[in-house]
Parts: sequence; C-alpha cells; structure tokens
Amino acid sequence: MKRIFTLAILLTICCGGGEEQTQVVSPEQRIQIDKSVLMVIAPKDFRDEEFKEPYDLFTDSGIKVIVASTDTVPAKGMLGMVVTPDILLDQVIPDSFDALVIVGGTGCKILWDNTTLYKIVQNFNATKKTIAAICIAPVVLARAGILKDIKATVYPTVKEHIEKYDADYTDADVEVSGNIITGSNPDASKEFATAILNTLKQ
Repeated sequence: MKRIFTLAILLTICCGGGEEQTQVVSPEQRIQIDKSVLMVIAPKDFRDEEFKEPYDLFTDSGIKVIVASTDTVPAKGMLGMVVTPDILLDQVIPDSFDALVIVGGTGCKILWDNTTLYKIVQNFNATKKTIAAICIAPVVLARAGILKDIKATVYPTVKEHIEKYDADYTDADVEVSGNIITGSNPDASKEFATAILNTLKQ
C-alpha cells in the first residue's frame, strides 16, 4: 500500500527577544518502536476512524503496518476513505507480526465467518501476541474461540454475538484483558489505538 510519511519538522519559537526557545516535538521525534502490525479490514464499508486512528499512531511511532483483506482491490470505508490492502488473508504469515488489529464497520460482517481469519487469530493467541478488534469485529474473536470467560466489549447491538460464545461483556469503551484488546465503537478509536500501542512498547 502506498504510504504517506510526513517530513520531520522542528519548530523553534523564540520568546523574550530570542533569549528563550521552545522546541515542538514532531511525531517522527517520538520513541520509535521496531515492531510490525497486521491490520485486517473488510473489502468495503470498514469504519474509517477505526482504521485511521491506529494506523496513524502506529506509523508515527515507527511501527510497520501491513493491511490484509479478502481482496487487494481498493477498499472504501463507510465515510469515504480508500485503502488498498497489501495482501490477502490467506497470504498472512502470523510469525511475521507482533500484533493483529481487526477493524470494524458494517462491512466487517463478511469477516465473521472467515475461517482463514479464525486461524490467524488462534495463532496469535497461542503465542500471546496482542490481538485487538473494535466495533463489531470482536465477534470474529468470539467465533474463533478466544473470548471464552474473557472480559470484552463490542458494539452494543451485537453483544449477544459474543455472549453466545461465553465472553464476559463489559460495556466499556475499551477493554484490555491480557493480550486481548476490544473496543466498542468509532468514538473509542483513539483510546483503542493507544491501548494497542502501549502493549507494543513492552
């Protein structure tokens, strides 16, 4: 996928006749994390901010992001964002990544029964790597069998779809349970992204 990187900018603000200077730290001057993340989106109608908030935070932190889907044609989000996946789900090599993030949106329902994605989820969980899903995407985790007796959140209208698989639904905006992170809605995208980043810093 074509990546856009902002140039590092160092702004110097002079105060008091130039005697004092304040430096504004750009995203590129943050601590860089040598990790890689697999982000999974639906082939259409993924939720834009649920992709953008984590993607921007990860790339600003030096994390390599690979986007996977069921197709590699440009995918259009619910709000108009266009993302071209890098690889197909069946091309994913789980050992190449440190974390898995599944993006929500109405189109995510197409992923609910994707057995290839189930296997990817199970592989990440077996090695206790970070697994994150937001909005209606936690249903994938439930159906993959990794939310049994685990505290998790999801978009409220589909909570029965994770409770059916014995998940402990909490109604929180973001729930962190060991290596599993779940988010409930687009408004929680920033908090969700930060929670994932915090695990990758460890």
